[in-house]
Amino acid sequence: MKSAKSLREEALAIWKAGVAAVDSARLIRENLSVEHGVLSIGGESFELEKLNRVIVVGAGKAGAGMATAVEEILEPALGERLVGWINVPEDCVVPLERIHLHAARPAGVNEPTEQGVQGAEEILKLVRSAGEGDLVLVLISGGGSALLPAPVSGITLADKQEVTRFLASAGAPIEELNLVRRTLSAIKGGGLARAAAGAKKIISLIISDVIGDPLNVIASGPTVATEDSPQQAIDILKRRATFERQPPSNVVEWLNQASQETESTAPFPQHVCNILIGTNAVALNAAAVEAKQRGYEVVSQGSNNSGEASVVGVEMIRRLVQLRDETEREKPICLLSGGEPTVTLKPTNQSRKGGRNQELVLAALNWAMDQSLERVALLSGGTDGEDGPTDAAGGFIDEEIRQQVLEQKLNLIEYLEINNAYPCLEAIGGLLKTGPTHTNVMDLRVGLVDRS
Repeated sequence: MKSAKSLREEALAIWKAGVAAVDSARLIRENLSVEHGVLSIGGESFELEKLNRVIVVGAGKAGAGMATAVEEILEPALGERLVGWINVPEDCVVPLERIHLHAARPAGVNEPTEQGVQGAEEILKLVRSAGEGDLVLVLISGGGSALLPAPVSGITLADKQEVTRFLASAGAPIEELNLVRRTLSAIKGGGLARAAAGAKKIISLIISDVIGDPLNVIASGPTVATEDSPQQAIDILKRRATFERQPPSNVVEWLNQASQETESTAPFPQHVCNILIGTNAVALNAAAVEAKQRGYEVVSQGSNNSGEASVVGVEMIRRLVQLRDETEREKPICLLSGGEPTVTLKPTNQSRKGGRNQELVLAALNWAMDQSLERVALLSGGTDGEDGPTDAAGGFIDEEIRQQVLEQKLNLIEYLEINNAYPCLEAIGGLLKTGPTHTNVMDLRVGLVDRS
């Protein structure tokens, strides 16, 4: 029988194989190349000598890795004709020769900042300068929405944050929140493509962090056409307003004015090409290949799993225990799951720390406390190396971790009741820490059952 440690190490190796398959630099090299003076991107080809500039812009947690690979490929051929600006998290900034990486937010804080606004303004300035001889290459990945805050003229970042809080407190679904935020943005909902309309061509290379991979939702679709209108946003705000709770007056005024303007929005440029280069399914498939090479029979739950993190965790550990106890199976089992669950925060005045993957494995561990986790391991981690506002990517559990709970006499329910998974997992050695991975395709979960 394998030790808990060796089973844990195998789970991590399988998880890392999945993440490596969607490494941002690797995905860029698979989709962009230069040969004999010809630049190939997806199915598009451009003679470099006929291009004035290649302007590289974008945002996302994978932005640094994507930009680094683009510069390595294009800089030798283009030199000073390669320019760019990418908004990334603070801990992803690395020095590049031609493409500027801008720290748009602190590490582990997935919220828009004034630094992000400043970077977005530089991006808009750059693409608005594009002419007929310029190619605009947009690099988009998960987290791009918060990293590209660009309020329309007359609206501030504080205004957008206030209207977001208003809608959230009113119970508005995410679709309504996104529509209003897109309408108030100069970049989201195709705004970036409109700003770059003077270019020869606009090509977006996109790594998806959204279930189902809808291009208009990933980073709020900066190069994807939308039919949003100011009137739709007004209708949402009216529907969510009550006597006690009103939307910000200056936002309402701006929307009313925008809805009455006779000039229609500039038509969406037709020379835009959006290419999806990385998804959770790619990571899941690579993890499956690694597991099979290690002798495991793979049981996949697919890449579109959502729901409450604690429920997902309990369902997964229950399934693993069931698979362990099935006597007719001979090979060891690897249960794989992708997607992104959510956490409903419970009201509390106490300090707390955690993330969806940490909550998932802690809920699974709580269910398993009156079981044995012999020959079972479960790991859940964000493929971006981030899980909530913490320095952990997620967590893992096995029998050794379960024994630590018993030895320390911890009450897991007390931690779960206030969504405080991090300190508990830290105390029992169950945190998964990877640092930035330079990609982001939601979460990947690996469950193992040993039969040796």
